Amino acid sequence: MPDAWLRLTLAPGVGNTSLIRLLTAFGSPEAVLASGRAALAAHLSPAQCDALLAEPDGAQLDAIHAWLAQPGNSLLTLADEDYPKNLLEIADPPAVLYCKGRRTLLNQVCLGVVGSRNATPQGLRDAEAFAHALSDAGLTIVSGLALGIDTAAHRGGLAGAGSSIAIVGTGLDRIYPASNKPLAHQLAENGLIASEFPLGTPPLPNHFPRRNRLISGLSRGVLVVEAAPDSGSLITARVATEQGREVFAIPGSIHSPLARGCHALIKQGAKLVESAADILDELAWQQRLTPAAPAAALSDPVLDALDGAPTTLDTLALRTGLTLDALSAKLLALELEGLVAPLPGGRYQRIH
Repeated sequence: MPDAWLRLTLAPGVGNTSLIRLLTAFGSPEAVLASGRAALAAHLSPAQCDALLAEPDGAQLDAIHAWLAQPGNSLLTLADEDYPKNLLEIADPPAVLYCKGRRTLLNQVCLGVVGSRNATPQGLRDAEAFAHALSDAGLTIVSGLALGIDTAAHRGGLAGAGSSIAIVGTGLDRIYPASNKPLAHQLAENGLIASEFPLGTPPLPNHFPRRNRLISGLSRGVLVVEAAPDSGSLITARVATEQGREVFAIPGSIHSPLARGCHALIKQGAKLVESAADILDELAWQQRLTPAAPAAALSDPVLDALDGAPTTLDTLALRTGLTLDALSAKLLALELEGLVAPLPGGRYQRIH
C-alpha cells in the first residue's frame, strides 16, 4: 500500500504545488516524511510542517485501503512507470491520481471535449457525434462528467473504439452530479474515472478549475462545442493554450449566446472545425481503429433511405419512421463518418 504517498497527500493545508516542491527537494515521499522540522521549514509554513508531521488519520487511511482493495480501483503516483507522460509536461502535475477503471487509457492519445452545462439539443448532438467519430478514429475522449456537453462527449467516446476518461472535481466515492450515476458506472466499467482529490472530497467550486487543467493536460487538443462568454470551458481552453495544446471550436449562430464563447476562441486563434476530419487532419492523425465505412453502417436504415438523389428531411422521416430530432442526429453522425453530404435547401445525399 502506498502509505507514504497517502500521508503526504492527505496532510491538510499542504497543496499539490507544495508537494511537488517537497518531492523535488527530497526525492521521495519517504524521504520527505523522514525529514525533521528544520529541513521541512525551508519549503513549508509552520502550519504546513505541523500538518505533515502529525499522526495520519487512521480512519481515513483505512477507508482508502478498503477502497483500493475493490476491483478496478488504484492509486497512481508520480513514481509509477505508467504515470501519464502528458501530465509530466504541465506546470502542476498531480502527485497522485485516484483511478477507477482502465487506467491504461491515461497513456493513450487523448482529446478533450468540453462545453456548456446548459447546452442546446444541437450542441448535445454535435458533442456526441464528434466524440464518437474521434473515438472510432482511436482517440480517447476526456471530459469532466458535468451535465450538458461533458455528458454527451462521454457517451460518444464510450460508444467508439477509443473510450472515454472523466476527470472529476470530487473524491471518487462521490458522483457529481448525482444524475450522472449511470454514466459514471459505464465509465468505470468501460473507460476511466480519475481524480486528484481524496475520497470524501465534496464538489467545491474551486476544485473544478483545477480539474480542467488535467483535462487539457492529458490531451493533444481540446474541442469546445458550445460556450457562453463567461463559461468555465473557456478556462480549459486558455489553460490548454498555455500548456501548448491545440484548441478547436465549433462555430454557431451569431444570435446564440452559447456560440459567442466559441467565436471568441476562433478570433483568438482556435481552429474552426466543421467535422471530426478537421481535427484529425490538424493533429496529422492517421490511425483508425475502425474502417471508415464499416459494414454495419452500409446497411443503416437512413443510408438505405437515401436512394442516390438529394432527399429532404421530411422525405427521410417518412421513409425511416424516425423523428426529425433522431434523424438529424443520425445524419450528423453519418456526415462525420464521410458517408452523407448536406446540400443546399436542407437536402442530403449519400456519397458512399
